[in-house]
Amino acid sequence: MALCDENAVTLARLLRKGDLSARELAESVFERIEEREGTTNAFITLTREEAMTAADRADRLLKDRSTSPAPLIGLPLALKDNLCTRGIRTTCASRILQNHVPVYDATAVRRVIEAGAVVVGKTNLDQFGMGSSTENSVYGPTRNPIDPARVPGGSSGGSAAALAAGEAVLALGTDTGGSIRLPAAYCGVVGIKPTYGRVSRYGLISYASSLDQIGPLARSVEDCALLLESLCGLDPRDSTSSNEPVPPFSSSLEMGVQGLRIGLPSEFFVEGLDPDIRDRILGTVRALEREGAEIREISLPHTRYAISAYYLIATAEASSNLARYDGVKYGLRAAGGYEDVVGMIEATRAEGFSLEVKRRIMLGSYVLSAGYYDAYYLKAQKVRRLVKEDYDRAFTEVDCIMTPVSPCLPFRLGEKMEDPLQMYLVDVYTAPLNMAGLPGMSVPCGRVGRLPVGLQIIGPAFDEATVLRVGYAVQEGQRT
Repeated sequence: MALCDENAVTLARLLRKGDLSARELAESVFERIEEREGTTNAFITLTREEAMTAADRADRLLKDRSTSPAPLIGLPLALKDNLCTRGIRTTCASRILQNHVPVYDATAVRRVIEAGAVVVGKTNLDQFGMGSSTENSVYGPTRNPIDPARVPGGSSGGSAAALAAGEAVLALGTDTGGSIRLPAAYCGVVGIKPTYGRVSRYGLISYASSLDQIGPLARSVEDCALLLESLCGLDPRDSTSSNEPVPPFSSSLEMGVQGLRIGLPSEFFVEGLDPDIRDRILGTVRALEREGAEIREISLPHTRYAISAYYLIATAEASSNLARYDGVKYGLRAAGGYEDVVGMIEATRAEGFSLEVKRRIMLGSYVLSAGYYDAYYLKAQKVRRLVKEDYDRAFTEVDCIMTPVSPCLPFRLGEKMEDPLQMYLVDVYTAPLNMAGLPGMSVPCGRVGRLPVGLQIIGPAFDEATVLRVGYAVQEGQRT
């Protein structure tokens, strides 16, 4: 096995022992990028020079035995290209920001760099995070390393594909309606969306501010726990950031599932779910039951309304957030052919935004408009409250909830691009968590042929520890 294919925890141990140098590891990753990137297209921007400088600095620090090494020191990490990076362009995979170079780092970026990570580049995504397949990018689609004819999921598909291809050891993604969990499921890696407020959103280029969350992707649950520990914590620059204590997630992974109550919501196992996915999920649940978990059927009755309410709220917030791209302050300005500032704004947005981004802006503007606000946006917010109350009630009966991540296996490139409703329905199992602000993780639970199946584990607010603990049990069960 090449160095770039090893888990982060294993590599961290080798780095600390002196059996491996950070430069050797970084070189292994860039060799794999050179080998695979022509097919995968996981990256928009590579930062080889900066990465090698950071790796050499990590090696010097690792040789200095007078200080304890930082938790992520020397580990190659990829960043989704909607996270601001000082001096490195941040495009959101859009034409309108194709030359945008921020003057500051996102808090999440700063924290992983301070923890010693070596940033290898910025990964591809659906423009502004709007998509479920990473096909909606001005830099072309990302391909699933398991089967290049299929999508890697979206919108953090570049981060997940980079991990699956060995082009990074750790990665950051963002999740507005499933954009960490879906790519993790489709690429056979692990990804967790933390509780809303657990990780600072400062420096994340917003899609839908009340739904967006930054989180880790990795090749194992223990790697995810390691990265999450470096991300969490209060940030005074984000008014939604929580001061909730951050436990050492890694320390509780091996506690097992004995005595845990696991809920299976009947609404998630209905017509429309691929039978092969259902079989893999239920087989994993039975294995956990043999290990001492108590399985209970539960109901989340407002789930049927969640996806439609989600797309009203998300597009409304997108319409507001993307109004800042007007060709005046930063980003693209259309070259000419207009007579006044209104014409300039229209030309800039027509040229700079993709069809899908325009579609969501128009839908969001419509539901916020006079005469329709109460009928659509306000009603969707009421549904959001009902969805959250369903989960609150469920967590009085169970410790965590298990569902599929996606109703279907990774689909072929282009298969759903002409039918937006079919693409939106891919998020039917993931979007409710963003509505409720809860933590959720995708962990592999078998394959159908070569294609991976993702199991979603949902926990109460700020209980990522239980989610990771159950995910670790699932992971270890798959290895036996």
